[in-house]
Amino acid sequence: METRIEELEIRVAFQDDLLTSLNEQVHALHGEIARLRGELLALRERVDGLKSGSGHDPAMEPPPPHY
Repeated sequence: METRIEELEIRVAFQDDLLTSLNEQVHALHGEIARLRGELLALRERVDGLKSGSGHDPAMEPPPPHY
């Protein structure tokens, strides 16, 4: 009986260590996702600014000379 209790204690210790490790990874990835969302938002704003700032529609351009 004592051996079984020791085995269970060892398992719990390993599971606690694994849980701590996974929690740290989730926390790090959450920060990375937040950073990437910020970069995506900045890129979207930049593209929207380029679209509206140019004032020119590519569909209104004349065809290239070889047409």
